[in-house]
Amino acid sequence: METGSTTWLASLQLDYTRKSGRTAVAHAHTGPVRILKSLYPEGDAICHSVLVHPPSGLVGGDTIDIAVSVGPGAHALVTTPGASRFYRSTGDWATQQVHAHLADGARFEWLPLETLAYNNCKARNTARFSLAGDSELIAWDLTALGLPLAGQPFENGTLRQHLEVEGVWLERGDIVGNDDYLLNSALGLDGHRCAGTLVFASGRSIAPKRVEAALTACMNLISAHDLCKQAGVTQPNEQIIVLRTLSAQVEPSLDLLRQVWAAWRALLWNLPSNEPRLWRL
Repeated sequence: METGSTTWLASLQLDYTRKSGRTAVAHAHTGPVRILKSLYPEGDAICHSVLVHPPSGLVGGDTIDIAVSVGPGAHALVTTPGASRFYRSTGDWATQQVHAHLADGARFEWLPLETLAYNNCKARNTARFSLAGDSELIAWDLTALGLPLAGQPFENGTLRQHLEVEGVWLERGDIVGNDDYLLNSALGLDGHRCAGTLVFASGRSIAPKRVEAALTACMNLISAHDLCKQAGVTQPNEQIIVLRTLSAQVEPSLDLLRQVWAAWRALLWNLPSNEPRLWRL
């Protein structure tokens, strides 16, 4: 707990179910995290939810715990109206953790805006997804280190990242502010301060024709983008496709992630992009 401050402990449970062609959400929360609104810009089948955290950031000792279940045949899209922020800590960890379970036939899109790791933060940022049957997931993570344009570089502190599709794929590691080799070498972030990851994952093997279409569309978008030398896409195994980006600032990576998300939605789910209105404000 930070000296002279109050520790925020917040939790949110989201349960999406499909009935009579409509995806509905039941939710319960404790502390300062909740659903601002659920919308249906694509009709009843897909529920768009907007998560808000009124304190706008986490300091040492704060915890946000989000649990999501998406029932059979349900389709949910979750986003946020602004960045998640990990502020300076004098010792304790600040923690944000998300665990989502997708039932057979479910679709889930986890698309929060960027996470900002401030100088001297001590942060744990975890997202776990479990996929049953032929459920499918599109999820991204976009992390920015420090506020370089404001003269506040990420020079000290730790961001502990954990991104996992259970039994399929795991990425875990610490980004430490004084690790010059990780932050600045060609084998690390190469001087960039924003890293993006976008995944498409399935509870079963993805059909080869779908994989080929997704990879081709992504590579075409990369080749035409300003990040053509700082982005790449691969298929680590038969159940997941992964796009990675590096950029100096958030906006170029977010732009490419949005483009690929829209292309994958069209090719793999036969759905239009229907970007949440919050992204255009």
